[in-house]
Amino acid sequence: MTSLSQRPGSGSGVLIKRKKTATMTNESKADDDTENQNDYEEEDLGDSKETRLTLMEEVLLLGLKDREGYTSFWNDCISSGLRGCMIVELGFKGRVETEKAGMRRKSLLNRKLLCKSDSPTGDVLLDESLKHIKETDVPETVQTWIELLSGETWNPLKLRYQLRNVRERLAKNLVEKGVLTTEKQNFLLFDMTTHPVVDSAIKQRLIKRVQDAVLSRWTNDAHRMDKRMLALIYLAHASDVLENAFAPLTDDDYEIAMKRVRELLDLDPEIEAMKSGAHEVMWAVIASFIK
Repeated sequence: MTSLSQRPGSGSGVLIKRKKTATMTNESKADDDTENQNDYEEEDLGDSKETRLTLMEEVLLLGLKDREGYTSFWNDCISSGLRGCMIVELGFKGRVETEKAGMRRKSLLNRKLLCKSDSPTGDVLLDESLKHIKETDVPETVQTWIELLSGETWNPLKLRYQLRNVRERLAKNLVEKGVLTTEKQNFLLFDMTTHPVVDSAIKQRLIKRVQDAVLSRWTNDAHRMDKRMLALIYLAHASDVLENAFAPLTDDDYEIAMKRVRELLDLDPEIEAMKSGAHEVMWAVIASFIK
């Protein structure tokens, strides 16, 4: 079984290279933005005209080529990254939790993922993942669940945990939300369903929010950052799509953004998870990718 830490783009020491073709000006400068720092928290969402996207949908949207409507054929990280998003999302929604550290202070990677509530989330993929976690006789760790949901197991009895066609299902969700459309493209030997972006404003707002998180809103303290945005940055990096959010930046802002992402990747999830107000499920998922 391939270790999560061995995937390109998933380790703290692996950072994407700057694309020299980026010529767009920086749109993430501070601009009298009076929006509350925590407006992106799960509990503070409330009602809004803005389309609600899950972490999985946001990571996929960052990875999609706008016109072509598909992710890079060379990206072998996004599959596990999306499963990590699902577990974090279930944690944010209060459906799963990690077992207690105990007197011996079990590490995040050794602690089991437990079902806290089996009430439906309203999202089919999340509910399917939650059903698997709940019905497992022997609890598994977060890292093991990422591998099982990705289908990375040599045990044929555990292949039933694999979530299939995840990217296509997420893309259809985004089609229903009016962000993408559906087309067919011919690739000589086969036809492929693609999902080009039709509402570029939503994607641009997502990109700007990621840029702002490491530029104009940078706090130098991960625990003062919005938890969902923090998770998105880590998981977008693990999925090898974070470069797409930073490519439009000027060279100077790009260097600053990558320096700050590097600072996040250098944090020790074990230490961060013990701090007051820390979300242990999120840090356990992060630990699975940057260990």
